[in-house]
Amino acid sequence: MSKKSKNLDKKNLDREALSFHSNGRPGKLEISATKPLTSQHDLSLAYSPGVAAPCLAIEANPDTAYDYTAKGNLVAVVSNGTAVLGLGDIGAAASKPVMEGKAVLFKKFADIDGIDLELDTSDTDAFINAVSLMGPSFGGINLEDIKAPECFIIEQQLREKMDIPVFHDDQHGTAIIAAAGLINALHLTKRELASIKVVSNGAGAASIACVELLKTMGVPHENVIICDRAGPIYQGRETSMNQWKSAHAVRTKARSLAEALEGADVFLGLSAAGAMTKDMVKKMANRPIIFAMANPVPEIMPDEAKSVRPDAIIATGRSDFPNQVNNVLGFPYIFRGALDVRASKINEEMKIAAANAIALLAREDVPESVAEAYGGQALQFGEDYIIPAPFDPRLIVAVSTAVAKAAMDSGVARKPIKDLETYRKDLSARLDPTASTLQVIYDRIAANRKRVVFAEGEEERVIRAALAFRNAGYGDPILIGREHRIIEKIEKLGLEGAETIPITNAKISDHNEDYINFLYEKLQRQGALRRDCQRMVNLDRNVFAACMVVKGHADSMVTGLTRSFRPSFEHVTRVIGPRANSDFVATSMIISRGRTLFVGDVSVNERPTGEQLADIAEAIAAKAKQMGHTPRIAMLSFSNFGNPESLISAEARRAITILDDRNPEFEYDGEMTADVALDYQLMQQRYPFCRLSGPANILIMPGLHSANITFKLMQKLAEGSVIGPMMLGGEKPFQIVQMGASVNDIVQAASLAAYEALR
Repeated sequence: MSKKSKNLDKKNLDREALSFHSNGRPGKLEISATKPLTSQHDLSLAYSPGVAAPCLAIEANPDTAYDYTAKGNLVAVVSNGTAVLGLGDIGAAASKPVMEGKAVLFKKFADIDGIDLELDTSDTDAFINAVSLMGPSFGGINLEDIKAPECFIIEQQLREKMDIPVFHDDQHGTAIIAAAGLINALHLTKRELASIKVVSNGAGAASIACVELLKTMGVPHENVIICDRAGPIYQGRETSMNQWKSAHAVRTKARSLAEALEGADVFLGLSAAGAMTKDMVKKMANRPIIFAMANPVPEIMPDEAKSVRPDAIIATGRSDFPNQVNNVLGFPYIFRGALDVRASKINEEMKIAAANAIALLAREDVPESVAEAYGGQALQFGEDYIIPAPFDPRLIVAVSTAVAKAAMDSGVARKPIKDLETYRKDLSARLDPTASTLQVIYDRIAANRKRVVFAEGEEERVIRAALAFRNAGYGDPILIGREHRIIEKIEKLGLEGAETIPITNAKISDHNEDYINFLYEKLQRQGALRRDCQRMVNLDRNVFAACMVVKGHADSMVTGLTRSFRPSFEHVTRVIGPRANSDFVATSMIISRGRTLFVGDVSVNERPTGEQLADIAEAIAAKAKQMGHTPRIAMLSFSNFGNPESLISAEARRAITILDDRNPEFEYDGEMTADVALDYQLMQQRYPFCRLSGPANILIMPGLHSANITFKLMQKLAEGSVIGPMMLGGEKPFQIVQMGASVNDIVQAASLAAYEALR
């Protein structure tokens, strides 16, 4: 990629990021109430006079703050902005987007409420005093982006002053994930911690934390050499030293990184791009272990290292290479486990437990849903899979449980968990897998770029969506429309780089004759004349785009912005038919408060028969499984199991009978009302014979009217988001967005269409 292209991509990314952060409610966080506040009585309980009761209870016993307030699930993400990402000392205010982002990750991966706090001071004592005084408010403190050596002092003193977990992720998060990867690399190369020689390049917070953790785990002090800009840290060195470096000084004749690496088993890179050369790699021991973790460019690129040492096991901080050392594998789950047992600190035992849990998870068989989401690739323990995938939903169970148990075993847990197996089940149910699955879908399509036709290419939102789709690296867009109209709009909007998106004019395409012949052959026995097919191909962009997909000139398509669903669907399906032994179905995902519901059929089948309802259930169940969910299907009606009787509910009951005959591998039952389907306690109380093992996550509606009304009401009124409608059952992939869809909606639909093209 040329320097000009890189600069353009950076500029577009910056513009998108600014728009992302400013659109709608600015920022990435909000506060929402967890209790109903719909009446005067509710207010009297939430505030005066009722709030006095928990206040007095906490005064009598401060530990009850965990019972009556959000403290037990609240983590402060605290920074002074002195070492933000690769940006350096940019100040407290400028660090806020990063801290908000960290809080979002806490919520997404571990259902922990994070609040960002940016302290405008570089005075270490002032910082320590400020954080320590806020102790009563939080269940834990996550220190972030604080420069060394101040970060060491801050963390140490806060751990001494406070009786809640204090964790500097830049240090210990990196150390834990690197240790997990190293455990597995040593296992594969049949080495032991006690005998390996380690060289760590970089003497900042992360490097020192990595070294300290490895020494705690069993690597001898004398077997580790830390290098900084001045070279190896050896006993007697006086240049550029401090107490933290001095603690790791060793006797060595090495006076350069190259000399230190001679015969080394392990290289830990926490320094700068290009710090390691091929010659250095050559001099390492057999089957060298290289963790080049500098971001965004590692100390040495994996292909360079492999070119001279094919036997090397390599990890980086990047997602586009195997074995990504990603802190998100650790910190959310470490805090989850620590909070759940009310740990007074995060100690070495808990860190080691986290590292071991992450390492062992990588050795387990990867569930189909995870492997499929990552492209169906064989995610199997080995040299290219020593660290679990960041979006593996099993991490919360494995790591949090291990951390909680270590806290209990080491005596820092103030609320021990009596039944760890029940705790594991609770953790598994705590997070909805949809968000993670969507991310791995994005990762997969980015790694396997497909051509997606944006049929309504002259529309502003479509152009913006196509550009965003390409800039995100998801695939290669093609705009359908008149070139001069699209270029004029691009220039008017000032969308740099959009002019390079391929444009196809349906009326003058070189492929028209081929498309006309194809369509005529397909429709001639349905009453279509050749001139009808000619008119459709030349004038209807949906027909033309669908022909592109069928004839292999594109991989998938998206449309729907300018027309209602039915005409868009009819035009596309003149060209693209259903898969064999299948039919078209549309489902929408409703995501709210960590819970996902699939609703169908929302667009295609107006009044489905019992057989069609069964087909719809099977199609949506397959999609739900693909996205990491265990299907539990409820056939909905206004009645429950025949009470009251009606012709409408009779079809739902017939669908159950048909599914009984088919014996599918998912749970289903009905007919039932929506409140019973979604309230498992109510279901058990009133209908203990119901076959569902939990609340339904797939709602099969009795008709198009109820399904469509439901998801559109939820879209406008509910907290959360609605994804879709998603088209299922086509022989070729296409998606139809709703009229008025946002740019993000169109990008999402295009991504789903691209993903289907990979199957």
